[in-house]
Amino acid sequence: MTAKVEVVDGMSVVRGIPLAEEPGIGALTLAGLIREVCDAHGPNEALVLHLDGQEIRWTYSELWDKCMAVARALVACGVGKGTRVGVIATNRPEFLSNVFGAALAGAVPTPISTFFTPTELDEVLTAAGVSVLLAEHKVLKKDFGTILTELEPALASSAPGAFASTRYPFLTHVAFIDSDEGKGAIEGTAAFLDRGEAVDPAIVDARAAQVAPADPGILLFSSGSTGKVKGILSANRGACLQAWRWPQWYRFEEPPRTWSANGFFWSGNFCQGMGATLAAGGALILQRWFDAEEALTLMDREKATMPVAWPHQWAQLEAASNYENVDLSSLKYVDMYTPLARHKTVSSTWRQPEWAYGNTETFTLITTYPANTPQEEHRDSNGVPTAGSIIKIVEPLTGATVPIGERGEIAVKGPTLMMGYIGIPLSESVDDEGFLRTSDGGYIDEDGRLFWEGRLNDIIKTGGANVSPLEIDAVIRECPGVKISQTVGVPDELLGELVVSCIVPHEGAELDEATIRTYAKEKLASYKLPRRVLFVAEDDLETTGSSKIKTADLRKLAAERLKEMDAAAG
Repeated sequence: MTAKVEVVDGMSVVRGIPLAEEPGIGALTLAGLIREVCDAHGPNEALVLHLDGQEIRWTYSELWDKCMAVARALVACGVGKGTRVGVIATNRPEFLSNVFGAALAGAVPTPISTFFTPTELDEVLTAAGVSVLLAEHKVLKKDFGTILTELEPALASSAPGAFASTRYPFLTHVAFIDSDEGKGAIEGTAAFLDRGEAVDPAIVDARAAQVAPADPGILLFSSGSTGKVKGILSANRGACLQAWRWPQWYRFEEPPRTWSANGFFWSGNFCQGMGATLAAGGALILQRWFDAEEALTLMDREKATMPVAWPHQWAQLEAASNYENVDLSSLKYVDMYTPLARHKTVSSTWRQPEWAYGNTETFTLITTYPANTPQEEHRDSNGVPTAGSIIKIVEPLTGATVPIGERGEIAVKGPTLMMGYIGIPLSESVDDEGFLRTSDGGYIDEDGRLFWEGRLNDIIKTGGANVSPLEIDAVIRECPGVKISQTVGVPDELLGELVVSCIVPHEGAELDEATIRTYAKEKLASYKLPRRVLFVAEDDLETTGSSKIKTADLRKLAAERLKEMDAAAG
């Protein structure tokens, strides 16, 4: 993938290669994608889940049959083209069969996070207007049967198929995906699937064939750093393009065996975990929720070749009680600089495609370099635009494009850009040229590389300089004993803002401010060094549903803690 810089009167705009020139792209509807991969890899293992002492394994042929069974049941429930079908599920086989089954029926799958609180779930169900809701019964301490009947008592008092609600007026059918025992109007799994027995599979085939790449494909809900839940509607084309691209960005040499416990209901893991693995004909090693010891056991037993995890999970894996006893020699696609690559049985020279930028609105990456790109090419940037995409940097207040090399707000558009936020006119989300203003800060260099510097309201202005907390935290997280690092700017009369790093240490680690500053001093310029270091408990970090730290809340907490400490010091 290459980029071409377009400079007009010294102004900065960078384009990816034409979409038509991109290789390795298959079907561009979710229904077409699942058919293509299942046809291509029929007898091969598609997934495995260890559940309650049993091993559940599906081949691609079995995955197809399961998806078709769900699709036929949804047709019997009256689902039509564009109907929204909610799916509340962890990473289990039924997540795939229900999401792709909905797509095959012509519906818009709407994955919903199992992390959402009842209040957030209520907001999502109201905003999404799903007509069918397919839910996992119990997830850890959550009982979704109880939560749903408490949100809408009519579910408890009605019979399946005879449910009507003024709270959720579009909702007509609710079913469990993992339990044959129903609850009121919530149908058991077997009874729900039995509805489709009379539906001719040819009807499903015909429906799938009449869905176009430009049609609505998937509705995801994202919790931003403000904590407000947003419904983001993407076309089939956007989701499928990214699924086909990720194997190329990873530079797989053979189908992967991918472990991940991160929810497929987020765009990131939907593409870079599940989508990439299916597109490459690999196998998913499923874990319903993250448990470090179990994760390591699964990687060992199932001979995982690629782990997909959030940054804070690497350290937890390394700290797990069975870390020294597992055999992880099968791991190949694990970044050589992650803690897991330090395991005595792992030998990796692979670099993950971390020189990248994107969000849910672009269905993951809109700029990147593929795995193993040499430093002299990526230059620690966030990559160049994906095929068909355009990036520009604008002045935040006026929207005017800034000159090459100048900092401003990142604005993006391209074939994976969302169709819009539900309930909000598109004109309120994009500018007059169709660019999404991201509220992220950065700049483009003369070779077309994007450099992302964080949220505009997170960039720290200290002593006349702009400091990116991302750069500081990337260094501090490597300090032995540090579990989490989040740096914020706290108002200061002299400097404007004070650079303050908030640290969650690993249990038993002995850290102090001097240790952190000394470590950071080796890699950071003096003006980027944290002036103050606060040690906090993980519970002090307010997070969104997608585990993003709410920096505004943390900034307030840091200011209060520093004030208390200064007062105590006299």
